[in-house]
Amino acid sequence: MKRFKNILCVVDIDTACEPALKRAVALAESNQANLTVAIVGKQIEGRIRLPEDGPSPADLQAAVKQAHEQALDTLLDPFRAHVDISTRILNGVPFLQIIREVLRNGHDLVIKTPDSHTWLHRLFGSNDMHLLRKCPCPVWLIKPEAKKSWRCILAAVDVGDAYPSHELDSRQALNRQVFEMASSLALSDFAELHLVHAWDAIGESAMRGHFMRTPEDEIKAYIKQVKKSEEHSMAAFLDEMASGQSDNAVDYLKPEVHVVKGWARAVIPKQAKKIKADLIVMGTVGRTGIPGFIMGNTAEEILNSIDCSVLAVKPPEFVTPVTLEE
Repeated sequence: MKRFKNILCVVDIDTACEPALKRAVALAESNQANLTVAIVGKQIEGRIRLPEDGPSPADLQAAVKQAHEQALDTLLDPFRAHVDISTRILNGVPFLQIIREVLRNGHDLVIKTPDSHTWLHRLFGSNDMHLLRKCPCPVWLIKPEAKKSWRCILAAVDVGDAYPSHELDSRQALNRQVFEMASSLALSDFAELHLVHAWDAIGESAMRGHFMRTPEDEIKAYIKQVKKSEEHSMAAFLDEMASGQSDNAVDYLKPEVHVVKGWARAVIPKQAKKIKADLIVMGTVGRTGIPGFIMGNTAEEILNSIDCSVLAVKPPEFVTPVTLEE
């Protein structure tokens, strides 16, 4: 992948973060990119109760920072021969501090290990969900047990055309980003590439309802027509990608196409499990109006239903609601 030039890798010394770190180092080396590795620690509040003759909150914060710096030096020492690495010690709410670090220093990719499993056995914690929804740059969550290279990559796109023109432009731009990132990774890792588009026959349930009572053969004909249209849109998208790439990625990869009837929240996890995907590359949208993409509760349903790493991309016009502290 040659598009990233200023990478932020967030690590947790208490978790198996090496797969994420190794991927960040390799990406920085191949792209000649800047790499910053950060730890996010807790902010020690001045109002906490401490023994009168004990250390002050400021002393405790300084001691924690020093411990984190030492831990980072030990962790990063084997990698410094390959690439220059800057470090950051951040304190506070993790997703806020990560996004503010992105805003301050113009990072174009965040790589991190997902938060630890909760009692619900969910892969992604609330901080990760906030990042996926609000971080202005792509977020790459890499499982602790991720392999050194990917074997199977799923790219989730929405190639339907039943949207207003301004949403079509945004959707198409996001589709291109998703495909370019997924195909670049597939090329570098010699992985299979699967392209998935979920679609729905709008009005099907109403046609089957008590008031319309549409004959079944008419309903089937309508669904068949919609499916044909969606398949045509996918073929047109692939043609566009093939004509727009100088490296002949489409011809070389020969991506396997899945145009599947159903909601994205159900289709994407099911297809990921079926093909045993190591990585899902998908777009995330911070507003309503593009139902084929991932956002809000739909994002949570998908991300809590999968068991693989995720690279999530925002539309070009996305603006994060997080601001820098004054």
